[in-house]
Amino acid sequence: MPDAIDAEGLTVGQVSARLGVTVRALHHWDETGLARPSLRTAAGYRLYTAADLERLHRVVVYRELGLGLDRIRAILDDQAADVPGALRAQRAQVAERIDRLQQLSAGLDRMIDAHERGLLLTAEQQAAIFGPQWNPDWPAQARQRYGDTTQWRQYAEAAAGRGPQEWQTVADAVTDLDRALADAMDAGVTPGSPEANQLVERHREVFASYFPLTRQMQVCLGRMYEADPGFAAHYDGVRTGLATWFRRIIDASARAHGIDPDTATWQ
Repeated sequence: MPDAIDAEGLTVGQVSARLGVTVRALHHWDETGLARPSLRTAAGYRLYTAADLERLHRVVVYRELGLGLDRIRAILDDQAADVPGALRAQRAQVAERIDRLQQLSAGLDRMIDAHERGLLLTAEQQAAIFGPQWNPDWPAQARQRYGDTTQWRQYAEAAAGRGPQEWQTVADAVTDLDRALADAMDAGVTPGSPEANQLVERHREVFASYFPLTRQMQVCLGRMYEADPGFAAHYDGVRTGLATWFRRIIDASARAHGIDPDTATWQ
């Protein structure tokens, strides 16, 4: 590469290597008048002088700072241009982008944590929201069991945006539903009745706080509520026999929608 740039000039390839820009970019800047070479070889090839190279350096610096090519042209060509003002404006835009990126990074961290942990609450917060019977190990156990399912991903993505207040709202909705189920059973509401079917629909709406629940999936949950010792203890702790009654009203509602509870699958 020659050192006497003024005398011999630098070719496009040499400038490209020296400045770390593409030949295509140099051609474009030449064609648009942003940075034109002052010399040409006898064969018509571009040659850049030291002054050309200085202008190109400034183009590269301003471009890396995020300035658009039109703005760069104005700075370079207008001797009265307020360069510090332009750079301050660009700095303000960069600061805004940095803030947005930091928020995005924090959101990604929460999303990752939610996928890995399931519940972004401390053990103390969980106990305060879900009650003393809550086991803080349950989210990790659920992740180990269901972590590769679509439903876990849906749950994690919803959980990533929730703090204690939002989880308290979910917990209150679940408690209110449990109370409504117990009251309905005490009142003699029968499976398949409008009142029972409304409670089944309410369960699907409340459960959607975790992930969307199809009717077939709801049937599977109803079976688990009755058969699983932990879930059965919860519902029967609200009212004796509630787990079985709850399963029965879910089955009846499913039949009304053309679903055979005996053959329902998790889909």
